[in-house]
Amino acid sequence: MRILLLVLLLLAMAATAYVLVRGVIAMASGKDVTGEQQQNYMRKRVLFQGIAIVIVILILVVAGQAGK
Repeated sequence: MRILLLVLLLLAMAATAYVLVRGVIAMASGKDVTGEQQQNYMRKRVLFQGIAIVIVILILVVAGQAGK
């Protein structure tokens, strides 16, 4: 179970980093005048960060139960 959670955590962290880099590249290109695409990247980044935090909490819960 812990290995599955660690793999999911790594995937969530990689997705967060990917969306962050894509957002920075989109912002640097200056093509999106309205900022709609940048807002979309921001929402995705926050979503993936939230997922990563939930997975970290699950890892801590599983580790706490294994210690009992």
